Amino acid sequence: MYCKCGNLKDGRRVFDEMSHRSAASWNVLIYEYAMSGGFCLSRDIWGLVKQMQIDGVKPDAFTVASLLPLCGTQNGNWAFGREIHCYITRNELCSFLNSGSDLYVGSCLIDMYSKSKNLVMARRVFDRMKSKNIVAWTAMIVGYAQNGVPEEALMLFRTMQSRDRIPPNRVSIVSILPACSSLAGLMEGKQIHGFSVRTEMNNDASVSNGLIDMYCKCGSLKSARCIFYDDSFCNDAITWSSMIAGYGLHGKGEEAVLLFNKMLMIGIKPDAITYVGVLSACSRAGLLNEGIEIYTLLTEEFGIMPTMEICSCMVDMLGRAGQIDQALNFIKSMPMNPGPSVWGALVSASAIHGNREIQDLAHESLLHLEPEIPSNYVSISNIYAHSGRWDFVAEVRKQMKERGLRKMPGCSWINVDSKIHSFYVADKSHPCSDMIYSMLDNLIITMKGVDVPVLFHVCFRNVDDLMYSIYHLNAQMTKLF
Repeated sequence: MYCKCGNLKDGRRVFDEMSHRSAASWNVLIYEYAMSGGFCLSRDIWGLVKQMQIDGVKPDAFTVASLLPLCGTQNGNWAFGREIHCYITRNELCSFLNSGSDLYVGSCLIDMYSKSKNLVMARRVFDRMKSKNIVAWTAMIVGYAQNGVPEEALMLFRTMQSRDRIPPNRVSIVSILPACSSLAGLMEGKQIHGFSVRTEMNNDASVSNGLIDMYCKCGSLKSARCIFYDDSFCNDAITWSSMIAGYGLHGKGEEAVLLFNKMLMIGIKPDAITYVGVLSACSRAGLLNEGIEIYTLLTEEFGIMPTMEICSCMVDMLGRAGQIDQALNFIKSMPMNPGPSVWGALVSASAIHGNREIQDLAHESLLHLEPEIPSNYVSISNIYAHSGRWDFVAEVRKQMKERGLRKMPGCSWINVDSKIHSFYVADKSHPCSDMIYSMLDNLIITMKGVDVPVLFHVCFRNVDDLMYSIYHLNAQMTKLF
C-alpha cells in the first residue's frame, strides 16, 4: 500500500520491522524497487536478492520475473540476466510446461535476451517452450522487429496464426506494424489493418497510431490521413505527432506546420517527439523561418529544455539553408555537449555547401565521439570522394583498416508469394542468381542501346501493348523465385 502510494521509504520501514519475512514479503519489496526506476540493479536490488537468500528465503518465479526486465537495459545488466537464467535452470523454476508462471518467466527471458541483442538465445528459449501463449509469441516478434530482423518478425507472426491458431491481440498488432514499416510492406500492413477492423481493434488509439506511422513510412500518406481524421477513436499527442512526422517524411513541411499549429489551438501540449517531427519537416521543406519560430516557442514560451534530437534538427535545418556559421554557433550555445547526430548533421551540411574548414572540424568531432562506428567513416569518405579530396579518402580508409572496422552492406529485397528475398551488392548467394543476373544483363544492354522514351514509342503501339509487356515481364521475374 505504501509503495503504490509512492511512499517507498515507509514501505521499507514496515518491511524492516517485520519479525518474519516470507518470499512474498521479499518479492513485493524487490518488485517495487525494480519498478521505481531510482535504484541501481547491481548495487541496490541485487543486494536485496542476496540478503533474501542469506535469510534463508529462496527466490521463486515471481522474484526472477521482477528482475529480468531490468537486465535488458543498456547499462550492461545483461550479465545479471544470464546469471538469473542459470539460477532458473539449476532450480528448475521454468520447466517450460503449460503453466502460467513458466510461460511468464519464459517470456521475460525472451524479452531480456532480445533487449540485449542476443536473438540466438532468445529464440532458443522460445523454441524450448512446449506451449506458447500470445505473450511468448509477441515477445519473440518484438525481439525480431526491434533488432532489425523484420522479415523474421513477419514470418513468426504468420506462423503464430497458421500453426498454433493463436489470434493476434492489440499488443501483437502494435508490435508487428514497425516490421511492415521497415520492409515497406504496404500489402502486409493493409492486411493487418483489415484484421484490426474486423476485430474492432482499430478503435484503440495505440493500434490507430501504429497504423498511421506504418502507412506514412510505406508511402501511403492518404491512408494515414484517413485514419487520422477518423472519429472512431480519440486522437492523443502520439496521434498528432505521428501525422506531423508523416507529413515531414513526405516533404510536406507546410502541412506539418499547419497541423502543429492546429494541435496547439485545440489545447494538446506537444512533447519532444512532436517538436522533432515538425522541425524535421521544416528542415526538409526549407522552412527556416517557421522552424526558428517553433524552436523559440519551445524554449521561451513553453520553457522546455531542448533534447539532443531537437538540437540535431536545428543544426540540420540551418545547414540545409546554407547557414553553416549559424549552425556552428548554435552548437556552441547548446545547453548540453553536442552528440554524434549533431556533428553528423553539420558534416553533411558543410559538405553540401563546400565549407571545408567547418567540415573538417565536424568530421574530427564526430570520429572523436564515435571512433568505432564504421558507417561514420564510410559516409565521410564518400563526402570527400564526391568533392575530389582523394588524399582524405585514403586517410579515412586507412583509419578504418587500422581499427579493423567494416561496414555491413546495405541490402534490397522483394516479396514474392509471402517469401522475402534479400540481395546485397554483388550478391550471388540466391539459388536463382545466374538467371537473375542474365536478365539484368539483357535489360542493361537494351537500356544502353536505345533511349527509353524512344524504346517505349517504337516497341509499343498503344497503352494496352505496354501494360501487357510489363505484366509479361513481371510474370517472368516471378518465375525466377
